[in-house]
Amino acid sequence: MRQINTNELLNTMKRFLLFALTVGLLTACRGPQTLTTAAPQPETEYRELDTMVISAPKPDELKTPEEFELPRYNPSAKRTVDLLHTRLDLRFDWEKEQVLGKATLTLRPYFHPIDRVVLDAKNFELHAVRFADRSEPLRYDYDGRQLTIHLDRSYTRNEELSLFIDYTASPNETGGSAAITSDKGLFFINPRGEEPDKPRQIWTQGETEYNSRWFPTIDKPNERCTQELLLTVADTLETLSNGLLVASTNNGDGTRTDHWKLDQPHAPYLFMIAVGDYAIVRDTWNGIPVEYYVEPEYEPYARRIFPHTPEMLQFFSDKLDYPYPWPKYSQVVVRDYVSGAMENTTAVIYGEFMQGTERDLIDEMTNDKIVAHELFHHWFGDLVTCESWANLTLQEGFANYSEYLWMKHKYGQDEADYHLLTELQGYLAEAANDIHPLIHFGYEDKEDMFDAHSYNKGGLVLHMLHHYVGDEAFFAALNRYLTQHKYTEVEADELRLAFEDVTGEDLNWFFDQWFFQPGHPRLDISTSWDESSKTLTLTVEQQQPPDKMPAIFRLPTEVDIYDASGKAVRHPLLIDQRRQSFTFQLPAEPALVNFDPDNALLAEKSEELTPEKAAFQYAHCPSFRDRYEALKYLSDHGGERAAHTLEKALQDPFWLIRLQAAYNVEPNDRTLPLLEQMAETDPHSYVRAGAVEVLGSTQRPEYASLFRRILEKEPSYYVIATGLSALGELDPKQALELAAQFEDERNGDLLDAIGELYAASGDPRHLPFFEKRWADMEGFAAIGFLENYAALAAAAELPTLQKVGEKLKAVAIDMNTSPFKRYAATNALNTLHAELINRLDGAAENQKNALEQTDDQILQWLEEVKKAETNSQLKMMYQQFPDPAQRP
Repeated sequence: MRQINTNELLNTMKRFLLFALTVGLLTACRGPQTLTTAAPQPETEYRELDTMVISAPKPDELKTPEEFELPRYNPSAKRTVDLLHTRLDLRFDWEKEQVLGKATLTLRPYFHPIDRVVLDAKNFELHAVRFADRSEPLRYDYDGRQLTIHLDRSYTRNEELSLFIDYTASPNETGGSAAITSDKGLFFINPRGEEPDKPRQIWTQGETEYNSRWFPTIDKPNERCTQELLLTVADTLETLSNGLLVASTNNGDGTRTDHWKLDQPHAPYLFMIAVGDYAIVRDTWNGIPVEYYVEPEYEPYARRIFPHTPEMLQFFSDKLDYPYPWPKYSQVVVRDYVSGAMENTTAVIYGEFMQGTERDLIDEMTNDKIVAHELFHHWFGDLVTCESWANLTLQEGFANYSEYLWMKHKYGQDEADYHLLTELQGYLAEAANDIHPLIHFGYEDKEDMFDAHSYNKGGLVLHMLHHYVGDEAFFAALNRYLTQHKYTEVEADELRLAFEDVTGEDLNWFFDQWFFQPGHPRLDISTSWDESSKTLTLTVEQQQPPDKMPAIFRLPTEVDIYDASGKAVRHPLLIDQRRQSFTFQLPAEPALVNFDPDNALLAEKSEELTPEKAAFQYAHCPSFRDRYEALKYLSDHGGERAAHTLEKALQDPFWLIRLQAAYNVEPNDRTLPLLEQMAETDPHSYVRAGAVEVLGSTQRPEYASLFRRILEKEPSYYVIATGLSALGELDPKQALELAAQFEDERNGDLLDAIGELYAASGDPRHLPFFEKRWADMEGFAAIGFLENYAALAAAAELPTLQKVGEKLKAVAIDMNTSPFKRYAATNALNTLHAELINRLDGAAENQKNALEQTDDQILQWLEEVKKAETNSQLKMMYQQFPDPAQRP
């Protein structure tokens, strides 16, 4: 699974991400520190110490028995039954949003004899429970969540039995998590056709244990079975499920029954269905069907929406020396998805943020990463599955690391290292407030495992392991792991044993330190030079808090020592003390000492720099990270060396370094012509947009013609959006005129920029634009768009403002609308309230009563929204909004 907050956020809030990286809102790992010189090592001294006295606590200081308790431990699910095969025959009541199902489950006792079977089946109406080959009903107990079927006798592990269950499922929302915003399991989208601009769809989301909301099963990750699904739908709709379509029967009544079958076992949470009006674009890879399901208008762009899929299949198969193990690979986009994407076996589901035209997707690599992530899961997650959610990083860590592997293969080392930096920053941001082991048996809720530890830290730890054992051993070990454990469930020690078998090395130290212990090292790195002895001393001190994580991490690494000509000599190091010094005899004082030059360590590093060293580091250290951090330091400290290096970096081969330089260079007679050229001709759209933004910030009227020229010829919507905003600062009237030409586009960045211009104009005549286009605004983009709508409405006459408020309230209380859009509408209502308070401050006495009455109505609508909301995350977020008693 790919989380929504790490993928759609990158896709729709790239301005913030790029700006943060380039101007330093995301803290770099290197920064200036006070020089620390290692003291000479003293001779051994022996002293006779005073007698040590050890005293036990007094009895009244001891805890009472009631105060002692075992730490929380979430074990793997106990297996009493082995589920072998699941057959589902499903129809759907769209009006009632119900699943009409018939399930046949083939199973046997796992080891010990059983006389009952317990199944997960949430919120079902049961019509029949019996053996599949008998008509007599079986006795059962049902509590609304679990179905306990009493068998006619005791069965042994040598006996198979098949159970038949006729049921109606009514999936309903009861909660969710930050990663998965609803736990319905099965979702009807626009089921009654009440939204004319939205397709009717059915889709599922099984992870973690939600598929038992639409079929009876053993809903645990350490269970697995083969499957077949018969889906009866209107013959105008397409269906998708796991495995191959083995039959499709026209029923002669306007319906069709599609029969999907997967003969390889996989976990029940990976079962899926999708139903809707789709265009299907087909490829093949090594004789395996590769399919892309998109809404019909995006059919021409399907291969760009799911970029390089056949190439990725070949790349990962080759890397792992283990060919893609399933009979097909399908990908489908759905509306109002509750996560980023989900690796259902052979049939991956993605949120609609993936869809776009060729222009939408210019220079956009988010889709690359998500496609790689979900595809790699078909080895790590689908083929080999974690036995418990505590071991989730064995799936998500690998999937996150696949993004690095793919970026390096397809786009080069700089792009891969940039991705790795964003992964590190994501983990460090979470670790500032929450630290726990990667293998986290003590979680409070299984949904908590979907965090930056399981994903980001998991991938970074694999990168360290890759760096430590080497490329050949790393992939040989992964092949052994997959081969030994295919179609089974695993825990972290089985991964360790695979690496030990291949390398011949005891790796308990690595796995205990990085998988089973919390935290990461914080390293203070300093150097000193003794001219008389020609000795360099490198001192590394571990400063992480010992009460929260290991006081000492064992860190195999390297150091590159550069001479004045730029030549580097690499030395291996082993850091295994709290404070440790290394000495090197050199012919002359080094120009730079680069600790951990491959940036492989998962660590916070504080390392001394000077303007001279930073300029040298940019010029001679080859990695993206070193160049980035050198520019970050120079941008913070200024000076002649900074100006020269930043100017040089405007022509760096990597786009993000050029963008970083553009944001931080001093605009002058030398740099402005370079920025003008970048705005029009740089090969990367983000750099062109950044150059436009910087030029716009100069407020020079002569750039208006440049911006107009860019708006006429630029293919990237993102650059056009930036150009409109920049032109709006110089010539608002002309920007408004040009904005009208783009009102019919559907790109979120562009529509958001137009909305900002219209809101700034204060002209209520632009309100219909927002009402016409808000159906096209999804995800994070909807928040700013509707906020601008509210800001513009707040300047209108009160009757118009009230009508806008009513429309926003209708969106906010519609539980069939996506959570992002519901939040966006609620936030916009709060914007109306805030603007009304501002109007009250300067209002005449005869106007205040009407303004207060309107504000009371807005506050009342906010209360209604809070009461109507069913999503737990939104409920929590809505606590920030005022209640009626809070108005001044």
